[in-house]
Amino acid sequence: MPEQSVTTQTTDDALIIALAQRLDQAWEERFTILPLTESEGITNADIAYRIQTHWTDMRVQRGERIIGRKIGLTSKAVQEQMGVNEPDYGTLWASRYFPARNGRAEAPFEIFLQPRVEGEIAFLIGETLDWPDITPQQVLAATEALAAAIEIVDSRIDRWRIKLADTIADNASYGGLTIGAWSRAMRSSDLRTIGMVMSHNGRPTVFGTGAAALGHPALAVAWLANKLRAFGIPLRAGDIVISGALAATIPVQRGDLFTLEMHDQPPLHLRFV
Repeated sequence: MPEQSVTTQTTDDALIIALAQRLDQAWEERFTILPLTESEGITNADIAYRIQTHWTDMRVQRGERIIGRKIGLTSKAVQEQMGVNEPDYGTLWASRYFPARNGRAEAPFEIFLQPRVEGEIAFLIGETLDWPDITPQQVLAATEALAAAIEIVDSRIDRWRIKLADTIADNASYGGLTIGAWSRAMRSSDLRTIGMVMSHNGRPTVFGTGAAALGHPALAVAWLANKLRAFGIPLRAGDIVISGALAATIPVQRGDLFTLEMHDQPPLHLRFV
């Protein structure tokens, strides 16, 4: 890797730790911070992933549980806007998983900073993916079930003024999630053309298809499996993967109700209380 001041593998471990602690404090105490790209000159994605990984390790040491992974920046338009040519990923923390009962979930509004929601397709991995050059077909073969999912994206970065390294370090702007009923039948659906409608307080607001997630959700998951493996982390059996937004995000206010409808799946409702 070429040498660059703070944005190389030689970046001082103390800085990695300090920035992970800064993000963790912002998460716990609910305040925003300046973009790391501006305040610290962190622009290298590998350094940002080191910050993210250390932050996750800190939380796990305190009792946090990893339930899977999330994929971001799967839209070509967003990639062009951010000046990148691949997605990014983050870790799903169990403390921000809001179970749906009979298709309805609630999330406490006050724990978030500047939340938005987006509709996605979730994969439940049934076989550990740990070999070179994993393909979308192998992902689908290893998938136990799929489900509609609502991701809550949130940013510790002030006013969402994020660049690539900011969102990677900030756990890919993870806020939380809820997931609908798992469906084995959905494995035989054409995920590329599957449709989605997200309603906001009863009003249909955004519309999307599976192709919005890197052209095909399974392609996005294959990218993730290969990217994780490059860092020595296999995508494991039992992991949940949310595969990328199928439409634009919607800002959230206290009391809002969001309903995700996806072809052949029961509606999934999320209210912020």
